[in-house]
Amino acid sequence: MCPPDYYEVDYVINPWMVGNVRRSSRERALQQWQALYSHLSQRAEVKLIQPVPGWPDMVFTANAGLILGSTVVLSRFYHPERQGEQPHFKAWFEEQGYTVYELPPALVFEGAGDALLDRAGRWLWAGYGFRSMLESHPYLAKWLGIEVLSLRLVDERFYHLDTCFCPLSEGYLLYYPPAFDTYSNRLIEMRVPPEKRIPVQEVDAIHFACNAVDVNGTILVNRVSPELEATLQERGFVVVQTELTEFLKAGGAAKCLTLRLDETVAPQTDPVATVLSRTVILQGHLVDSDLLTRAVDCIVDNGGSFQILKFQLGEKRQSTSTVELAVSAPTEETLDTILSALIEQGARLSEETQQDARLERVEKAGVAPDDFYVTTIYPTQVRVAGQWIPVQRQRMDGVIVVKGSDCNGKTQFSAYCTLIRDLQVGDAVVCGVEGIRTVRQASKERSSQEFTFMGSGVSSERRVEILVEQIAWELRQIKERGGKTVVVAGPVVIHTGGGSHLATLIREGYVQALLGGNAIAVHDLEQNLYGTSLGVDLSRGTPVKGGHKHHLKTINLIRKYGSIQAAVEAGVITGGVFYECIRAQVPFSLAGSIRDDGPLPDTEMDLIKAQQDYARLLQGADMVLMLSSMLHSIGAGNMTPAGVKLICVDINPAVVTKLADRGSLESVGIVTDVGLFLSLLVQQLARLGQVYKRPEPALAAH
Repeated sequence: MCPPDYYEVDYVINPWMVGNVRRSSRERALQQWQALYSHLSQRAEVKLIQPVPGWPDMVFTANAGLILGSTVVLSRFYHPERQGEQPHFKAWFEEQGYTVYELPPALVFEGAGDALLDRAGRWLWAGYGFRSMLESHPYLAKWLGIEVLSLRLVDERFYHLDTCFCPLSEGYLLYYPPAFDTYSNRLIEMRVPPEKRIPVQEVDAIHFACNAVDVNGTILVNRVSPELEATLQERGFVVVQTELTEFLKAGGAAKCLTLRLDETVAPQTDPVATVLSRTVILQGHLVDSDLLTRAVDCIVDNGGSFQILKFQLGEKRQSTSTVELAVSAPTEETLDTILSALIEQGARLSEETQQDARLERVEKAGVAPDDFYVTTIYPTQVRVAGQWIPVQRQRMDGVIVVKGSDCNGKTQFSAYCTLIRDLQVGDAVVCGVEGIRTVRQASKERSSQEFTFMGSGVSSERRVEILVEQIAWELRQIKERGGKTVVVAGPVVIHTGGGSHLATLIREGYVQALLGGNAIAVHDLEQNLYGTSLGVDLSRGTPVKGGHKHHLKTINLIRKYGSIQAAVEAGVITGGVFYECIRAQVPFSLAGSIRDDGPLPDTEMDLIKAQQDYARLLQGADMVLMLSSMLHSIGAGNMTPAGVKLICVDINPAVVTKLADRGSLESVGIVTDVGLFLSLLVQQLARLGQVYKRPEPALAAH
């Protein structure tokens, strides 16, 4: 122990210190410390280390290091405010005859505050996440000759393992489960039987009930609730409560104030630490694009740890940066999860350890191997026979199949994305994360053209006119170079009066394919036949008497002719969106749903066939314009690779957010009325001299 001669809350390095700077009482702290010292001295031999001016937290000797037998692993503190304690603790340990091990400078480890022995000496519980690094655990296993079980802390209030976890005599464990992630709780439950686990509630946890010292069945602790005290007594423990409130202000209590010197290991234990590590490389505008921040968050949020091995910052604004990270995780499953997420963000595994992609054969049609790699919208490459092969037909939520073919006596490999349902027996599917890399756009430089397409985002605040101006310019560019624009539209386009504007875009060659459902076609045709949409007169905005029958009469009429095209050719349909599609030979696909009336003969009610048709029409698209159709838009978005410009227009912000969340840098969501948007778009194109309006044909009398 270390007397609190210089103890004071002088700074903030944990949540408990917030609001307590200069509010601690050294006099009360000394009284409370003396009481704990007295209780311990009656039950054990207590050795003291002399406090040093300028290091107020030396009183928390649990963080001096980790002792097992005659060996100590010296702490390497995370915060500069405590790093000056290290040489004083090291000198004391050496004076006492301990063999002192010191971790590499890049590794952080805060001693017995984050490493607690099972009281039977069978293994070491080691915490990480806030003040100690996972990468230190293999060193502990090697130097101390013991199995290390890694536990990830997720509640910043419990920043050290000993604040929420206390192994007790006879194999009991006092702990606060919400302080740990799911995997760690599962590990605890695997090692400690239910009858030995004593979980505490938050009311006890925040009074540091788990920051206790167990001396041969006597538990010295700051404070416990009557319920917890009764539970401990039922299991044969004697509970001694001694007030340590002054030390709680700095985030410590009984256990933090002591370092046990008589720790021993059980015979026949093996030095094991299940910590796996891989090196990954990130390259691009790491700071400007927040890529490095997102990568680090991904590692930590998924239960891993990291070290920055190299960091080369771009010298100029347009230069890219490179960072090399050592990523560690306690299990192979966790590491694979982290690496998969990093690969999706454009990271690549170090070439020094890179292997060919692992391929597993399909044993049952339509069923992928268990560990299949899930594709994203980003261009992907797989490593086969030492060569990187581009993956064709890139799409989200698919699998990668590798094919080999003979070419002049040599095997040529190809790879493509497909859906799980389309897998055939014998297909070689890419599994795991080895030999996979995605290609992300590295540069954020602005184009030298007149407009730069807007970056990813969703906004109802930006002026719609400005966004429309950019989209109109881009549409014109696509048309002039013979590109492809696909429109995904819902019935709201017709309801809001946007049908005539969409028809104009189709007629003037700005749309090369149209995707939708049964409803948009029915309402468009109904408007042409009756001037209504769902029985509402669009010119007046009022219901028409008997108008509720119009949509069914429309369906019946088209079914009579056999198709929309047949009705157009017969002169029955004389205008509207689908009239222009037929006239301009623009292909369309209508995907049916369970709510469809009729449906129209052109509506594909086989969902799988409809998906295949959508995917066919989306191939080669330069832009996808999504107009107020959430399900069809999301479906189309999942089939569209990165690099295709996505515009999602909807009055509901949630819809456009779903599309923006795909992560494409070339997508934008516009929260506005779709009829207004289309009107402004046509007007802007007219100003650009590209659209020449002609009178709409008169409505046929039916």
